Amino acid sequence: MTEKNYVIVGGSHGIGFGLVQRLSEAGHSATVLSRTNEKLAGLKGVNHVTVDVTTDEISTDWLPDSIDGLAYCPGSINLRSFRGLKPEVFREDFELNVVGAVKCLQAALSGLKAAPSSSVLMFSTVAVRQGMTMHASVATAKGAIEGLTRSLAAELAPKVRVNCIAPALTNTPLAERFFANEEKAASMGQMYPLKRTGTTDDIASIGAFLLSDQATWITGQVIGVDGGLSAVG
Repeated sequence: MTEKNYVIVGGSHGIGFGLVQRLSEAGHSATVLSRTNEKLAGLKGVNHVTVDVTTDEISTDWLPDSIDGLAYCPGSINLRSFRGLKPEVFREDFELNVVGAVKCLQAALSGLKAAPSSSVLMFSTVAVRQGMTMHASVATAKGAIEGLTRSLAAELAPKVRVNCIAPALTNTPLAERFFANEEKAASMGQMYPLKRTGTTDDIASIGAFLLSDQATWITGQVIGVDGGLSAVG
């Protein structure tokens, strides 16, 4: 197996960390851009750069010259009624989810094009496709990510593939308040056709596949990994 170079933005927690673990175990190198790094110690082939994508510029000096894949994992869950959402919240969600992704992708673009073939992975939410109350801000930002996915898939083909995963509720640090009570979490799982909420491994496994050479004929897709919520009545 040939070692590949990956960049994982937001790779120190949750789904991003699950991706980094899988890449490390497979013998690949990963450059992780995130605000913290405490969980990354001991992972082979992992280099960490401390950065806040909402405030910092992304330097090409931090990135490999050749990048086989980039995953942009940061996200937000501002669940409030539309009436209670101030414009500032929409701006903050857009800065983190969309502008941060744009900054990282533009910094990595020459490295992605330098690889024989490469892949970009972004993250949306089931709430873009499936209308949900209290999700106006995050669905707006992630809807933009889905548009960016399809636009870049067209613009960067055939050299760079661009795909997106749209999860439903997944047990990550970002969503920990929904899993604080086991009984409540189990009850929430009953709303899904598969009768459970998601795990980080459910999402990271599909993410690793989309970044790999096993997915070389997949681009421009928004793939729902949501326990059937968006497709099965």
